[in-house]
This record gives sequence, C-alpha cells and structure tokens, in this order.
Amino acid sequence: MAQEYKLKGLSSFGDLANTDKIEAEVEGVSDGKVLLVNLDGKVHAMSPHCTHYGAPLKNGVVSPDGRLTCPWHGACYNVGTGDVEDAPALNALHKFDAFEKDGAVYIRATEADIKSGQRNPVGQCSVSESDEKVVIIGGGSGTIGLVQALRELKYPGHITIISREPEYVIDRTKLSKALIPDASQILWRPDEWYAEAGIEKLVDEVKAVDFSARLLSTASGKSINYTKLVLATGGTPRSLPLPGFKDNELKNIFQLRTVADVQSILDAAGDQKKQIVVIGSSFIGMEVGNALAGKEHSVTIVGMESAPMERVMGAKVGQIFQNNLEKNGVSFKLSAGVEKATPSESKSNTVGAVHLKDGTVLPADLVILGVGVRPATDFLQNSVSLSLQEDGSLATDANFVVEGHNSVFAIGDIATFPYHGPGGNGTPVRIEHWNVAQNAGRAVARAIVHARHSPLSSLPPKPFIPIFWSALGAQLRYCGNTVNGYDDVVLKGEPENGKFAAYYTSGDVVVAVATMGIDPVMSKSADLMRRGKMPGKKEIVDGLDVLQVK
Repeated sequence: MAQEYKLKGLSSFGDLANTDKIEAEVEGVSDGKVLLVNLDGKVHAMSPHCTHYGAPLKNGVVSPDGRLTCPWHGACYNVGTGDVEDAPALNALHKFDAFEKDGAVYIRATEADIKSGQRNPVGQCSVSESDEKVVIIGGGSGTIGLVQALRELKYPGHITIISREPEYVIDRTKLSKALIPDASQILWRPDEWYAEAGIEKLVDEVKAVDFSARLLSTASGKSINYTKLVLATGGTPRSLPLPGFKDNELKNIFQLRTVADVQSILDAAGDQKKQIVVIGSSFIGMEVGNALAGKEHSVTIVGMESAPMERVMGAKVGQIFQNNLEKNGVSFKLSAGVEKATPSESKSNTVGAVHLKDGTVLPADLVILGVGVRPATDFLQNSVSLSLQEDGSLATDANFVVEGHNSVFAIGDIATFPYHGPGGNGTPVRIEHWNVAQNAGRAVARAIVHARHSPLSSLPPKPFIPIFWSALGAQLRYCGNTVNGYDDVVLKGEPENGKFAAYYTSGDVVVAVATMGIDPVMSKSADLMRRGKMPGKKEIVDGLDVLQVK
C-alpha cells in the first residue's frame, strides 16, 4: 500500500524553475531516490534512472512539450505519465504524487515501486475473438518495439512473430560491442512476457508470401494468414566476392549477426593470443576489433578510407576513433584494398593470411568481415505484386506502409522511407540503426491501431530523429542523418583528447551531431531537431551552447 515518504534536503518546490529537474533521496528507503521535474508549474516525481541502460535522468533533457530524454541513448519518457515515448527503452518509469507539507517535500508511493525504478507497461492480455491478426516476420529491434506498442495501445487482435533465429528478441547491439555468447543475458523480454501479453512466437522461416490471399508459407510447411503484415527481417551480412572468401572456401572467416556467430568467433579465438584481421573499418568492425583486442588478441583492422568511417563521420572524427582504438592495442591498415585470403600452411582448409592489393600480407588465425549488410528480402524476390528497390529494400511512406499494399508494413534495415529531419526534405533513406527500427515499430503499432477506426491517411506521422551509439574506446553518440550530404564539420570541445561535439552542416543547417564525453549534447540536439529548434551553423560557430536553448 502506498504511503508518504519525505525527501531529504527539500523544503519546497520553490527553487525548481520550469523544465528544471533534481534528484532527491527518499528517507526510510535504502538507496531510494526519485527525480523531480517542474513542467509548467506542476512538479512531477518519477523513477530517476533510464530503464534502458540505467543512465541518470537528472542529466537528461526536459522539453517544453513534456518529454524527458535520456542523456545516453535517446530513450524518451512522458513527464506526465512516465510512459515510453521513443526507443530504446521498453519499461516505463514509475510516477509518484509529490506535495509540500509542514516545510518539507513528500511523495506518495510504495517502497517496492521506489526500489524497482521501472514498470512493465504491458500487463496480462486476453486476446479477443476478433478476426484481426498482425503477423511479424523477423525477431529484431523493430519487432519488440511493434509488439509492445500494440499491447500498450490495447490492440485486441492476435499477434504472431515468426523468426528463424532460435532466440529473440535480443539486444543485438551487444553482440559486437561486448561479444556476449549467452542469449539469455541479452534477451529484451523472457518468453513469459510474450505469453502474458498474448503474443505467439514461432521459430520458423518464411519462404513466400501470397499478398493477394494474405497468406504466408514457411519452411516447416505451415500456412499462416494475416490481416496486417509487418516485414522486419533486418539485414544479411555481406561477404567478399574474392578468392578465399567465397562459398565458405576457408574456415575461420566469420560474419557477425547472431549469437551463434559470436559463439563461433570466441571458440576460434580461444584463450591463447591469436592474430585476428577485421576487414572493414565500419562501426561493427571497429567494435568487434576493440572487444577482441581487450581480450589480449592481436587485432588489425583493414579499411578502404584514409580514416575509419571517413565518408560518414569525416576524417578528423574518424582519426579520433582510430586513436582511441590504437590505445587499446588495435592496429589499422587504411587506404587499403583486399585481394584474397589464403590458407594456413598447417591446415589447408583454414585461413592463414589476408593479402592486400599493395602486396601486404597479414597473418590471420581468424578473419571477421565487417563490410556492411544488405536487406534480408530474398524470400520476396519472386513476389509478383511487390517491387523491391535496387538495393533490395522496400519503399514505404512515412507511416512505413509498403507502396501499393495498405495492409503491409516494412521496418528496420529493409525499409526505405522519406526522411523529414533537418536537411532531409522527404528524401527516401534506408537507415540501419537499432533505434530507428524500434521507433519505426512503435510508429507502425500506432498506425495499425489508428486504422481500426479511421483511414490511415488521416494519421500524421510521428516524428523521430535517428539516433545511434557505438563503443569506440569511448562512447560515441550520434543523432540526425546526412542523407543529402554535408559540406562542413564544426568541431567543438577537446577533440585532441577525444572529448568533442561534431556538428555536421549543410549550408547553415545542422543535419547531424556526434559527441564523445559531453552528455547530454546529443540528446539535446535530437530534441531540438525534432521540434525544429536546432540552431544553425553560424550560431554554433559563434559559440552558442545548445544546452541553453529552450
């Protein structure tokens, strides 16, 4: 039962200005804390840590429209309710009544709620006798965002997920960053959660879709009907069409997409020091290389650009990534092209070296490919009524409805959708970010529920700004998108010490922001972009602090 708890050190709400926040200790509760937020004269009390990775929300961003954004990864909560507004958080915050009494500040709460710090927004669900049935193909980030939001919004119909991965949905971001081989450690939700929410999970592979009959065919021989279909199959890692890399010609050459891939990489690496070559100075390549170097292996990353991620991030920022990883023992071979892989002298069917086009030979006990992904849409290649884009993706509208199919949606790595963030101007873009997929899933849930009662055309798209993060010797945070390019990078902070904010600009428009070591500049920038309040290049150059912008 809820009771009154006094907050230490507070006598009134008087010192809390509009959109200000403060973390306070709760008397009588060991390690108990709450966050107080003043929004338009009303003080709200809530759990103090982000439910995603536990970031302190006292360092977050409060916007005038009542959103509280995590300083680390952009998870967003409604100040009034504690509910999740944007990914990557799944659980909501507890909300508590806050009031002044006898010269002190109190909250009304249960000790259990104060200590737990989060709540599951989806309770036990009894599926109605409705004929409505949402089927999702794929078990990734977009899927968990979709199914949770459907139940949050009280969708009464059946929900079925079909994925060929045996464990889902996992926090796939941790595969490359931490090389975790145990799926149980990175599951977003246990099986019990899906059962209580009335969500059916199938481990199977969809082989074909009959869009006119609204019927799926699976590898196990099942035929599954749907009223709404969501395609969320993600990406397939690219290989290299070069000697030694083709058709599993040599062992110990790995791609990274699943828990099984991590297990195979760690088994091959073993406990003794190995010579490891990572091909691709992508974020995935650098994260894997950094994680393996931390396990005392000798790691060389091969990249085609003069600095890691030069095309996307610029040479100066890419050099910061390189410096960080070199401090951890990673070596780089840049401006380099791969020619072939050759076998070990002792094991003719196992890789022994990677040969570069300049004649360099890199000894290799194992090789990891980080050369990007392509949309996993092979099963749709023969669909008569569905047209794939040149890259294999599906074109959608801003609500992620597939062109020409009002009952079909696409999200995540396979979706090309109009981007309306700064500098986007509606340009079609495909964004391979964990956060984008999950927010797209939440948007599709909103569209499906809306369409039960009103034309989908009457639903304005919910704006969100793309966000990603990466572990590159320090935590990189990034928001925005450079779909139409950028012509300058304004660097602030101490880039020589790896502590910076990089503002990517097109003319005077800031189209993207990357930061290291100066939270919550990225989260604040994402919020300003969403509200159309992001300062221009000239203001940034002149020294404006975005954290001071309302």
